[in-house]
Amino acid sequence: MARFLRNLFYRVSLGNPAYRFLFQPGPPDEVVVIDCETTGLNPRRDEMIAVAAIKVQGRRILTSDAFRVVIRADKPPTAESIKVHHLRAQEVALGKQMHKVLPELLHFIGGRPIVGYYVDFDVAMLDKYVLPYIQAKLPNPRIDVSAIYYALKYRNAPPGTVHDLRFASMLSDLGLPALHQHDAFNDALMTAMMYVQLRDMQERGVQIGRLRNVQQHIPVSA
Repeated sequence: MARFLRNLFYRVSLGNPAYRFLFQPGPPDEVVVIDCETTGLNPRRDEMIAVAAIKVQGRRILTSDAFRVVIRADKPPTAESIKVHHLRAQEVALGKQMHKVLPELLHFIGGRPIVGYYVDFDVAMLDKYVLPYIQAKLPNPRIDVSAIYYALKYRNAPPGTVHDLRFASMLSDLGLPALHQHDAFNDALMTAMMYVQLRDMQERGVQIGRLRNVQQHIPVSA
């Protein structure tokens, strides 16, 4: 209800009416998978330096129609963040300015549900730029692959079950290929593959097998 009321407010107060299409349903049975690379994990303080988006139509991952771009940040990436995403300061300095990226990215997303791995973080990073640009946050429904995975593997799990929601662990468990991580396009593609497989399992009522183990919480890491 809270998100519905928020979206209603943004729809009325939208600064640029040219973006009303964001509030309309996207094409049937289509979602857009998004991954952002950032200078850190704080949406208020850190900046986006790369974003990739891939459309999924039914069970088809449309890699030939993908969006990917390096973004010029106001501050150069730190040594610590470079170790994660491998985008050097020189590469980021040659990226596109965000205000030039947003129109194309928003039209690419449209009204489609946004899929991601811990998708709320990616949407929060996008909203940091979208809100001042159109005076509204992204209204799109969100689908988190980790939540689907959890429901198929750990829902109603007995005490003592290990909960492992790490990206690499989920890929391995689903038998999917592991590409080089922390590249926005690769991460979006791997997330899309997980989404397609998990959705198929949901529709067929298939659960993910698990081992009985001593209770342990494994921290999440991208």
